[in-house]
Amino acid sequence: MQAIQPTVTPLRPVKNSPRVAPRSSSRQRSYPHKTLGAETGVKLAVNMVLSVCATSALIQLWPHYRAVQEKLHEIQAEVNLTQGRVNQSRANFNRYFDPSLAKTVMQEQTNRADPQQRPVILQEPEVPEAEESTPQP
Repeated sequence: MQAIQPTVTPLRPVKNSPRVAPRSSSRQRSYPHKTLGAETGVKLAVNMVLSVCATSALIQLWPHYRAVQEKLHEIQAEVNLTQGRVNQSRANFNRYFDPSLAKTVMQEQTNRADPQQRPVILQEPEVPEAEESTPQP
């Protein structure tokens, strides 16, 4: 299937220009390290400039970052205080609207007492004045 094909020789020999081809190939082959060095130097310089720019930007943004963090801590403290008040209000709301505690809440908020309850008045015992004024021997 794959037969050997005869080679065809060209009728005219192809002439390469001796000036153009050897000079371009000799330049690339004789100084490849210089082009790589120049390319690496340019890359290094660009990266250094970018690093300096990034560092200066971070230094300028640092005070703003600290201020924002302080505000965030203040806001979180306020949120915690407000959350405590909300929880207290919810507990009071549930207590005020609980049917089983309605009488107790009404007694706390007004001075009225349940008619079926007897008021209890606590008094200190009376000490006669005569005994207080006489010194004991």
